[in-house]
Amino acid sequence: MEQDYPVIRVAVPVPLYGTFDYLVDPAASAPVGARVQIRFGRRPLVGVIVATDVESQVAPDKLKPVLRVLDDTPLFDEALLKLLRWTARYYHHPLGDTLATALPAALRRTRTDTESTRNRGWQAVADAPAEAEAALTRAPRQQELLAAIRAAGNAVAHGTLLARFPGAQRPLNALAERGLIEAVALPGGLETGTAGTPPALTSDQQDVVDRLRTASGFAPALIEGVTGSGKTEIYFQRMADILATGRQVLFLAPEIGLTPQLIDRLRSRFAAAIGVLHSQRSDGERADVWKAAGAGEADIVIGTRSAIFTPMPRLGLIIVDEEHDGSYKQGDGLRYHARDVALKRAQDAAIPILLGSATPALETLHNARAGRFVHHKLVRRATGAALPAIRLIDIRSRPLDGGLSDPLINRIRPHLEAGNQVMIFINRRGFAPALFCHDCGWSAPCHRCDAPMTVHGAMSRLVCHHCGSTEKAPTVCASCGSESLIALGAGTQRVAGALRSHFPDVAVARFDRDSMARKGRLEAQLADVASGKTQLLVGTQMLAKGHDFARLTCVGVLDVDGGLFSADFRATEHMAQVVTQVAGRAGRADRPGEVWLQTRNPEHPMLVRLLGGGYPGFAEAALAEREATALPPYGHLALLRAEAHEQRYPHDFLAAAAETIPLGGELACWGPVPAPMARRAGRYRAHLLLHASRRALLHPVLDRWQTQLAELPAARRVRWSIDVDPQDLL
Repeated sequence: MEQDYPVIRVAVPVPLYGTFDYLVDPAASAPVGARVQIRFGRRPLVGVIVATDVESQVAPDKLKPVLRVLDDTPLFDEALLKLLRWTARYYHHPLGDTLATALPAALRRTRTDTESTRNRGWQAVADAPAEAEAALTRAPRQQELLAAIRAAGNAVAHGTLLARFPGAQRPLNALAERGLIEAVALPGGLETGTAGTPPALTSDQQDVVDRLRTASGFAPALIEGVTGSGKTEIYFQRMADILATGRQVLFLAPEIGLTPQLIDRLRSRFAAAIGVLHSQRSDGERADVWKAAGAGEADIVIGTRSAIFTPMPRLGLIIVDEEHDGSYKQGDGLRYHARDVALKRAQDAAIPILLGSATPALETLHNARAGRFVHHKLVRRATGAALPAIRLIDIRSRPLDGGLSDPLINRIRPHLEAGNQVMIFINRRGFAPALFCHDCGWSAPCHRCDAPMTVHGAMSRLVCHHCGSTEKAPTVCASCGSESLIALGAGTQRVAGALRSHFPDVAVARFDRDSMARKGRLEAQLADVASGKTQLLVGTQMLAKGHDFARLTCVGVLDVDGGLFSADFRATEHMAQVVTQVAGRAGRADRPGEVWLQTRNPEHPMLVRLLGGGYPGFAEAALAEREATALPPYGHLALLRAEAHEQRYPHDFLAAAAETIPLGGELACWGPVPAPMARRAGRYRAHLLLHASRRALLHPVLDRWQTQLAELPAARRVRWSIDVDPQDLL
């Protein structure tokens, strides 16, 4: 290749800091922000151009040529590239891997055949023959699908229907053969909503909307509203304002697969092009929505945390619903927090951002107190319904049946007899947390983790919830040979079984990762709950988020004590948030609700504060405790993790890393210490925690670490990562 070929700089998706220079054909259009296929070592990879016309420090004859330019126009515009550069710097992660994280999976591959028939939707046929519909009397699934498509008004994406309804493919084909629905193309995978009439606002809602409308430019606002106070309607009012000016809206939700109601409300409210970055949609569909948004064709994009990196050239508003939710923090790879990246994106674009929650994160409340966020409060429910009363059940010395105490069972019964619904929350799936030998005390361990195996299937199998190992449950003790094996504690399976034994004539639905594994199962069970067919609900945190059950009048929380005693300083905050969110599911319509918490520590000061002052009272006490201990938000943390198959290697690496830190004054180093779970999935884990009183002191150390750690001799024996603002110290 000629030496006068131009040089471009490429961010390559490898765990190496820095970028790499390549030669490119001068006849090719290769703009900054476009993808290129390159060879890195022996592997063909997809990288992103971050600079052109580069004066390389590498000799021209040593540079490799680009194999192929994949885009004529940039996928990342200047504003989004700026945000991603900041993200890589702030979280101290390689730029190439940061850009790859921002790309949908289909666009990280070298294939370019992104156009296909996958972007199709279904719409009802207006003049369908009456006899065809009459023939559906014995096809309830087809009836349900036809009603959903008609209710949408416009075409519904095929992927959306598959996500909402289990096994929808065959009934959809049958409806099409009957001439009741027809397939239509959805350019870019976008759905078109229908203009709906907004409901009348309460005086509290109107006051918040009026104040939000007076803000201009970068205006972060925290909307703290009790469950059922109408935060979503406030979002919609501001969305309508922004859409009317021709700008785009980005709506982030913690787990979009758990909130089909929200997507339906958007589709029935706005006559706009809506892009859904849904976990149930295929890689190709999500890539098309992402590209359509970047071309300015999507008016609204709704998605989970990774949607924060969606290109939107007309972006005018960002909404982060349930901003406190831990799902916004990525747990591996690029460990970013979508809420914090959203704030930076709004600041760069000089646009408003709304953060909504009934239980704001303590960091967010601290920012509101400091005047960095405008704080709007909604203390009453929009329907006028009263907030449920929350009471404790002291279970010390009480026998439990499948985790349920007699007082709780007695409180459940009148609600069911009145035709209402009851929710039992336990944040532990499976049948029981552990299998023990009654004679010698042996417990069934996971052979790859420092944790017991969880009993599933009523003592038929053991599953490790940390590494996924599965084995058949033993019938005799591995230590003494005794047959006296007992399952201790309770999980969702055991609780559901106990409820069925106490209330055999009542339908029970279980909501956890195991029971919801089949595609569309969640939506089917939610439909049964909405219709009143199911009266008893048992589940984990997926029941705490975004659901509105009109008939639900009683909530029982089986174990709040785990959040009161934990190695993680955030555990009490998470406990208070979950309890408040779960409690908020009760009594949302015209039926009063009540909430019962089972505990062995009724005098715990944080629990007393939560019950006495609600979440605001708890947050005030928790912030005072954080300030006294200089923990976030009054201090700043970075966690260096290391793991290896040999126990000593992580400690040796972290000890060497600690020696590179200039300690003293406002910078402290804690560790190295074994992780609370020292062995997981066969690897030994250790932590080194950096604490700084000011953020500006922390990042220079991390900047040096980016280059120093990989050069340490001990680094060759471990896997290591830097986690800035860690949300999980376990």
